[in-house]
Amino acid sequence: MDEPTILDAQELEINMGPQHPATHGVLRVKLKLDGERVLDADCVIGYLHRGVEKISENRTYTKCLPYYDRTDYIAAVSNALGYVLGVEKLMEIEVPERAVTVRIMMTEFNRIASHLLWLATHALDIGALTVFLYCFREREEILKLFENLFGARLTTHAFRIGGLWMDLPPGFEEAARKFIDEFPARVDEYEQLLTNNRIWIDRTKGIGVISGEEAIDYGLSGPPLRGSGVPYDLRRSRPYGGYDQYEFDVPVGLNGDTYDRYLIRMEEMRQSRRIIQQTLDRLPGGPIRGKVPRIIKPPVGEYYSGIEGPRGELGYYIVSDGSAFPFRVRIRPPTFINLQALKRLVKGHLVADVIAIIGTLDVVLGEIDR
Repeated sequence: MDEPTILDAQELEINMGPQHPATHGVLRVKLKLDGERVLDADCVIGYLHRGVEKISENRTYTKCLPYYDRTDYIAAVSNALGYVLGVEKLMEIEVPERAVTVRIMMTEFNRIASHLLWLATHALDIGALTVFLYCFREREEILKLFENLFGARLTTHAFRIGGLWMDLPPGFEEAARKFIDEFPARVDEYEQLLTNNRIWIDRTKGIGVISGEEAIDYGLSGPPLRGSGVPYDLRRSRPYGGYDQYEFDVPVGLNGDTYDRYLIRMEEMRQSRRIIQQTLDRLPGGPIRGKVPRIIKPPVGEYYSGIEGPRGELGYYIVSDGSAFPFRVRIRPPTFINLQALKRLVKGHLVADVIAIIGTLDVVLGEIDR
């Protein structure tokens, strides 16, 4: 029997990735095509698997923390926050107010840096080279702040159980204020290049549409969920780490397409800048680390610590058996869950649209494979 055809053309199966630069990592997408039209898609992951969760069972609570920085290597600060909050809850450790404030400041700087890298690569995938260069200009300034405070630019190993590893160095606050004073004009500059650009609109509007109900059914979180009109942000819905003391808005979209998800992240950068402004204005004095025992041995129990990472809900399910080693640490990476919607989003679109849709999900294969 002959193979089924559509419009007298035989269906074609091709692999996009895992070497393709626009898959943003070692992601393999098996596409079934009718010409340029996508009929079906399946994701193949696991090329980057390192067994981080299993390694955690053989490291102390302190020594396994650097591994989590390296899962989502674009948002290492957020990864550290989710884990230490969970251990602190199990241990009932009180974190000093100065450390709480600095944590929020640096996590929001990391959100901006992550969104800048997303915008740079997303725009480059679609053909906008200038935005790529502009975004890296601002991201470089944030990485300089990270290097000044943490001693590293990317895998920062930012926080410690109970607080911080060191206080803000001299001149840090001035450099941070200088950045947030200049940043609004930079975001406006990006939008002048893209938001009303007819090529950008043609490549993003009506592409990868998903309703709020469907987004919830797929378990989406972060900008992909809020882009579909669902105002769910853990910083507001389930405040953690002191976020209930800050004023900021949760942007939501109307159409649930690639264009809306772009606008969501642009506004999130502005809101993160707003939060950083508040942390600098209210930064208290005092110690940077609470009372922490020399050996971390939480009592027998379990706790789920979920935070709003740049890509969505980042969670750590920690199980303690009373020893100095975690009995189990299960990571809930946001893009691992978000990626399952790719098949639904790309059906019926063109191959070129697959690139735009992968970009709008902002996947990081390090946390997907773990």
